[in-house]
Amino acid sequence: MHWLFWLSAFFVVYVYVGYPLLLIAWSRVARRREAVPAFEPGRWPTVSIIVAARNEAHRLRARLENLREQDYPGPRPEIIVASDGSTDNTEWIVRASDADADLVAVPPRGKAMALNAGVAAAHGEIVIFADARQNFDLNAARFLVAPFADPSVGAVSGELVLGCEETAGRRKRLDRRVLQMAIDSYNRRVAERRRDRASTVGEGVRRYWEYEKELRRLESGVRSMVGATGAIYAMRRSLWKPLPEGTILDDVLAPMRTVLAGWRIVFEPRAQAYDQTAADAATESRRKIRTLAGNFQILWREPRLLLPVVNPVWLQYLSHKIGRLLVPYALLAILVSSVTLAGQHPLYFAALIAQIGFYAEAVYGWWLTHRRPAGPRTLAQKAGAIAFAFLVLNDW
Repeated sequence: MHWLFWLSAFFVVYVYVGYPLLLIAWSRVARRREAVPAFEPGRWPTVSIIVAARNEAHRLRARLENLREQDYPGPRPEIIVASDGSTDNTEWIVRASDADADLVAVPPRGKAMALNAGVAAAHGEIVIFADARQNFDLNAARFLVAPFADPSVGAVSGELVLGCEETAGRRKRLDRRVLQMAIDSYNRRVAERRRDRASTVGEGVRRYWEYEKELRRLESGVRSMVGATGAIYAMRRSLWKPLPEGTILDDVLAPMRTVLAGWRIVFEPRAQAYDQTAADAATESRRKIRTLAGNFQILWREPRLLLPVVNPVWLQYLSHKIGRLLVPYALLAILVSSVTLAGQHPLYFAALIAQIGFYAEAVYGWWLTHRRPAGPRTLAQKAGAIAFAFLVLNDW
């Protein structure tokens, strides 16, 4: 049991602390010093923006307007809406929209098939993938395409700015009208599901997402990210390979295929999409379970990712993606071994008490989701929210 405790503890610490520290040191050594290439005026590539949608009529009109207003220095971006068997007014709105969007209607076979159809209909050299739910900053397309001036870049991920982030409302680049559109849409959905309740888990999710974005920035600086942000990412159209039907995480599988082919995925924080955190823990838990299932699915379909001689970002992939899949089991192993060893040494007893305290905080955070907040959050409430979110994000 001793080895199980220490091995599991080391693993969890490495995934969440050791790996980021390794990236910080690595990025300082491997920092690129050559001049950053840029497109010359009048030489920007053509762009196609693809939105996969199913029954998104209630927000599609505003979304198309947001995409049409993109301030892009090259040819006017082509907008394609791939309707995945929509049964509402989604397709009618696309046809009637002033945004001059093209409609590609396909049977309801999932987002992956809709994206395949959208890319097949695209003419742009660069394809930008967007969801109907979020909204882009007006300069998002410009910043998302700019890194492709580097011929080694195959895909670019933008930054998802969550509405609950404390810095979101203070950013100079923030287009407040676009953000307000996102907030209004979010508020309507929340009001229908959970009127007068607050998203306690959102505090922890915000902290987690800030941590995740820093990891992506560091990975991009070392060589390449190990995925992209599904709400806003772009690829060279020539690198797109049709996704298998039922693909859960297109924003990981498609970019990682470009990495396996020798290209880089870079993070561009100036390309921003705006969204809100989950309205409740159940919603966030479903999202996390979907992400975990998607990562297992990718391993099944692309086992080459586990081979260091084939995957140029093998260490990053194992530390970031595979490590996250195994953390829940490591946490359980630490708890079980602590209970078994608590009577043998004060260190294990202290570890058990610390875990009990942490899980008690998480239970308190869970309890907060079922009561109305009264005034500003206290430090204890914030700690409970973060502990609860940590367990939710680790599929507990």
